[in-house]
Amino acid sequence: MGNFWQQLKKPFFCLAPMEEVTDFAFREIIARYSGEISNSKSQAPSRNNFVLFTEFVNVDGLLHPEGQKKLLIDLKYSEIQRPIVAQLWGTDPKKFHDAAKFIKKLGFDGIDINMGCPQAKEIAIGACAALIRQPDLAREIIIATKEGAGNIPVSVKTRIGYSKPEEMEEWVATVLETEPAVLILHGRTKKEMSKVPAHWDRVAGAVRLRDKVQGNRDKEGKTLIVGNGDVRSYEEGLERVKETGVDGIMIGRGAFGDPWVFNPKTCQHGAKERLRVMLEHARLFCDTFAGQKHFMVMRKHFKAYASGFDGAHELRAKLMEAGDLEETERIVEEFLSDNL
Repeated sequence: MGNFWQQLKKPFFCLAPMEEVTDFAFREIIARYSGEISNSKSQAPSRNNFVLFTEFVNVDGLLHPEGQKKLLIDLKYSEIQRPIVAQLWGTDPKKFHDAAKFIKKLGFDGIDINMGCPQAKEIAIGACAALIRQPDLAREIIIATKEGAGNIPVSVKTRIGYSKPEEMEEWVATVLETEPAVLILHGRTKKEMSKVPAHWDRVAGAVRLRDKVQGNRDKEGKTLIVGNGDVRSYEEGLERVKETGVDGIMIGRGAFGDPWVFNPKTCQHGAKERLRVMLEHARLFCDTFAGQKHFMVMRKHFKAYASGFDGAHELRAKLMEAGDLEETERIVEEFLSDNL
């Protein structure tokens, strides 16, 4: 596919990589309900304009025989999930290089480098958002990953700074120097976590900085900028595009319980439809991860699906206690029988 990013119609949307969330089952449900596959004989298959990301995968584990077996579960994808991007994290440029070569062999459309996760365990070893404070190492990692990836595009997902929003210009300039295909910018610092509203003015500033730094390049040579932070819907994403000039929008938590999130033609979905898709999601999870992941992983999804309709609060409470698929199906059947 080459650099698929440049083939996307702007503005495009992305599903944020989220640990224990963006697994195969969740991505598959998103692809089914946000995608519109063309069955026309005169046209190539197509779908709505969005990109899916895997959960983040550690480069050390991916290059270890035992770790690789486990992580290949997280890297499972289907053809309807394309374009699909694998996200990597770690601290060793050589391992990023080798991991990128491995990811390319798996057939992924792109590779993303996690330089934004603010969680303590990753920060403690100097990875993810900690790389904002290690610009030289960050630069080495991006360059090494690009070399390993060959002709598939490399993106970087990061934050506007480590401690202060004012760090944005220096940090973003450092990343842009390495010429990634895409810069995905979360509008908060590492220190802010998700405690304050995203600074979309800083994201807009990054777009202006990109145009200044790479202004003499043709359109296809510029790094694309994707904004991220507090976007809950497709419509809200379009508003952010107008405000900031970003090329695309990444949605994370806003996709919970809303597999239609990237489909601009969808309308509100009632309880019956939401619960039908929830059970489809749960069955797919069980079929995919039987003996590999605990069913409790689905509870965060149940909480999101079971909202916005009469009786949702009581239903959620019951779903949070469900220990397996059979019990979940029984709870939903009883709810629908009593309420619809």
